[in-house]
Amino acid sequence: MITLELFPVTAEDRPFLQQLYASTRWHEVALAGLATEQAEAFLTMQFNAQSQHYRQHYPRAQCDRVVCDGVSVGRLYVDRSADDIRIVDIALLPEHRQRGIGTRLLQPILAEARQVGVSVSLHVDKQNSARQWYRRLGFVTVEDRGVYDFMRYRAVDPVSFSP
Repeated sequence: MITLELFPVTAEDRPFLQQLYASTRWHEVALAGLATEQAEAFLTMQFNAQSQHYRQHYPRAQCDRVVCDGVSVGRLYVDRSADDIRIVDIALLPEHRQRGIGTRLLQPILAEARQVGVSVSLHVDKQNSARQWYRRLGFVTVEDRGVYDFMRYRAVDPVSFSP
């Protein structure tokens, strides 16, 4: 059994987080045919822009580095409001995907949503194969937002639920 831990992101995590971001976008940049140095500069610029966007739009988000068996493998950013838990970002290094780590990260969040009777929402790129995984977890697409689908998991209201 793998051991998963979450640690609040610190400034010291920036190199890892930048590497993680690059690993999630490298295939897209490779298609552009940029030289390695250009691709790395572009990915750094995009990482910085994304980080700024998250700080601006989700200032209260819980930002954690995901550690599996003592090794940093990903990040999980979650923003909670009175009626929704937003998965701002969930990302794993490629070599740690398809191992059940993402499901183990989301299960407690989905359980929390069911317990308090709120939804869980997220945006996912339409080209991202994780869309099928989200559907298996119970998310449905509620809005087409261009290159992204806005998906929602609706928890059963614990007050009105009866077995």
